[in-house]
Amino acid sequence: MEASGCASAALERLPFHNTALKKLPVDESEVQGSRTVPGACFSRIRAPQPLTRPTLVSVSRSALALLGLSAQEVQADPLAAEYLSGSRMLPGSEPAAHCYSGHQFGLFAGQLGDGAVMYLGEVEEGAGGRWEVQVKGAGVTPYSRDGDGRKVLRSSIREFLCSEAMAALGIPTTRAASLVTSDLYVNRDPLNSGRRIAERCSVVMRVAPSFIRFGSFEIFLGRDDFSGLQGPSAGRFDIRAQLLDYVIETFYPDIQESSREKRNMAFFREVMMRTAKLVAQWQCVGFCHGVLNTDNMSILGLTLDYGPFGFMDRFDPEFVSNASDKRSRYSYQAQPFVCRWNLVRLAEALGSELSATEAGMILDEFMPTYEAFYLSFMRKKLGLVRKEEPEDNQLISDLLQLMYNTGADFTNTFRLLSRVPWPEENQSERATVGPVVDLILQQCASIEELKVANKPTMEDRELAMILSMAQTNPAMFGMVADRPDVLKQLERMGRLKELLETDQDELKEKQRDDWICWVSRYRRRLAREDDGTSELFLLKKERLNVMNNANPRVVLRNYIAQRAIQAAERGDFSEVNRVLQVLEKPFVETFEMELLNEPNACADQETSTYDHKPPAWAMTICVT
Repeated sequence: MEASGCASAALERLPFHNTALKKLPVDESEVQGSRTVPGACFSRIRAPQPLTRPTLVSVSRSALALLGLSAQEVQADPLAAEYLSGSRMLPGSEPAAHCYSGHQFGLFAGQLGDGAVMYLGEVEEGAGGRWEVQVKGAGVTPYSRDGDGRKVLRSSIREFLCSEAMAALGIPTTRAASLVTSDLYVNRDPLNSGRRIAERCSVVMRVAPSFIRFGSFEIFLGRDDFSGLQGPSAGRFDIRAQLLDYVIETFYPDIQESSREKRNMAFFREVMMRTAKLVAQWQCVGFCHGVLNTDNMSILGLTLDYGPFGFMDRFDPEFVSNASDKRSRYSYQAQPFVCRWNLVRLAEALGSELSATEAGMILDEFMPTYEAFYLSFMRKKLGLVRKEEPEDNQLISDLLQLMYNTGADFTNTFRLLSRVPWPEENQSERATVGPVVDLILQQCASIEELKVANKPTMEDRELAMILSMAQTNPAMFGMVADRPDVLKQLERMGRLKELLETDQDELKEKQRDDWICWVSRYRRRLAREDDGTSELFLLKKERLNVMNNANPRVVLRNYIAQRAIQAAERGDFSEVNRVLQVLEKPFVETFEMELLNEPNACADQETSTYDHKPPAWAMTICVT
């Protein structure tokens, strides 16, 4: 079938340049199937593996615009689904897969690579910049190991929606230009329960300046003492230098130093800074990546590879978005520390390209850098726009502790803080803040929800042994109780005991008092923003503007994604597109009502609200 008309021409005229394949070593082997690939950063993919009857589900207008494409033209193209899924090759594209290694859950895993991703090439679109284009789920590559190189509709919807949601939140991310599904099926075990089901093969077209990651430099590592594995290009420091030069010259052109060593150290410091800023942005919207392995860490400081991610509902520092992460390695509170750990692995992979002493000093800067970014972003979330006070850190810390104690919804509670009245003289504090506190209390957990949340997670037998030790061997118990994991379990038990000895009315009264106390402190801090140098109404306006652009009204909660997935699996893709529209404007208060007023909008309240506390069934969603 031949492409025709200007719509097809728009896709077919994409100006591919494919610089990476020109500047980095490429494996040209025609051997089929999975294999070790030494001495190369990419492997050619010789033939497309078409989907059966591909169907275009959705496109992102803003992501397509990066490539100079109009969504209207693309959607009108009869071959769009084939082109956007890699079933038919775009003119000028050069299909390939990227070779990388990585530390997965703390262990070096040897060669990994693009097992389900096909690089198509790089598009240079005038002022739009330089963009690498990939299709994820397009079939087997040399790095597929025992996999089939396919992705399913469920996971593809999540990646497509979250990529665009993060971009709209202003968080650096890879982009998702399109989502295509098909009548080709593969068997998957979505709950890791041993029960496999047939799911539709689907493909996301991803766009980013580059998908090179920390793990791209780990292919040069020698044999790991613990795992016994090594990178496929172990010892090829000539290729490592080539890859490093390519990354710095192409993506960090502002780094201009007098020597290679100084240049490399400046690069490493910039990667550290970008990573620290990125994880601070994650923390401030309650985003948990779920699988922060080194192969999922972008060398450009982008959010990369959306697997079992999650946005927190009820605030919980121990929140884990990945049901497979049994040891909570990648919990919400662990993310900054894991990112630093991954930077250490990057420094090791770069080896002699860096000064070990200077790299250590840069790594020592990571946590202070992260904390400075985090505090800056959190001040904006609280509308503290004119002053930086030492007490702000404690105010924020106490807010989060209160949110944890009361089971407050993270996103909605921050959004409500903009309604806290500006402090005025001669006001009754309780009467003034009472209405907004009542709104916050609606976002807090019930006593039954808190009982479930504070149930000890340690195995019953181990917990019983520790409690018995408290009675029979206090000295030994004192030593064991100092362990962080045991201490956390004892705290949970203490909190649960308190909850069992109270009732819902008593709990709400205590929550109300605690929130009034914190809000009153917050208002006193707000009052100090007014230094008399500008008109008060301008300060109030600035505060609200900053808060409403720092605290999203809507994020991609698991239940929102799940509803879209369930509808799509029935063949109804309207909810995917509707959710995308809402996520593209996460800070707009009235956007949902605008949608509801559209002639074709769904009027069902259950499926049209995205800024509510999640329904009870959301707790049963399992993402692995």
